[in-house]
Amino acid sequence: MNKIKEKTNVMRILDQHKIDYVVHDYTNSEVISGKDVAAYFNENEEKVFKTLVTIGKSNTNYVFLVPVNKDLDLKKAASSVNEKNIEMIKSKDLLGLTGYIHGGCSLIGMKKTFKTVIDKTVYNNESIFISGGKIGYQIEIKVDDLKKIVNFITFDITKEKENE
Repeated sequence: MNKIKEKTNVMRILDQHKIDYVVHDYTNSEVISGKDVAAYFNENEEKVFKTLVTIGKSNTNYVFLVPVNKDLDLKKAASSVNEKNIEMIKSKDLLGLTGYIHGGCSLIGMKKTFKTVIDKTVYNNESIFISGGKIGYQIEIKVDDLKKIVNFITFDITKEKENE
């Protein structure tokens, strides 16, 4: 494991469960977007996932993970959780709901457990990159190990990125 300045909650939770992971630190970089993260670590964009938090028509929150080179398809996402429709939550509501800020939101260690859906392409990779729970940290974890601590389903929830 890499030497890091500080452990995040995500890292502590993985340590508690004795799950192997690799920390990728980009705190001293100009990296902003998920695509920038993939480029910075010279990784395939389909292996780097972003965490998106939504709210359904039923007022239930959901977490979705999609590769950084794709967008969440709200219709497919709603279908995956049996909602009529869903929308992204507002950035200002993210911290209070999850305990994380925009850009540092991880599916591991949220304040509450939410139904989680990961794009079906996750199984195209042995390991994936997810947020380390703080801007500047990515965690590389085997998909099988992630399944040990996060209850998730997979579904086709993406569409091609718009405006590119």
